[in-house]
Amino acid sequence: MSAEAQTLLYAIERELKALSWWESAPPSAQALASTEPFCLDTLSFAQWLQFVLLPRLQAMLDAGAPLPSRISLYPMATESFKSLPEDTGALEEAIARLDEALSGQPVHREA
Repeated sequence: MSAEAQTLLYAIERELKALSWWESAPPSAQALASTEPFCLDTLSFAQWLQFVLLPRLQAMLDAGAPLPSRISLYPMATESFKSLPEDTGALEEAIARLDEALSGQPVHREA
């Protein structure tokens, strides 16, 4: 499981970079301290993926800690990306695969 999760984290990172959404400088500590789900009030979803989700899951993998099993990122991804001009299909697919790998449940993908 951890090898699959690692591969999916890399896939999400790769797609963020392919979309030119990967940022070299992190957001402010204040932005990262948001208590809203997905830091919705301070970060874009892509920023949340890069600066919150990926580092947290990587730290859990590195520590050998159990990964979350109650996870559903795909609906948020599709909602966040639907009005953007970029083709986010590959990123959404990587997120759906991560949801499936961690939750053990199939993800209903948008048509």
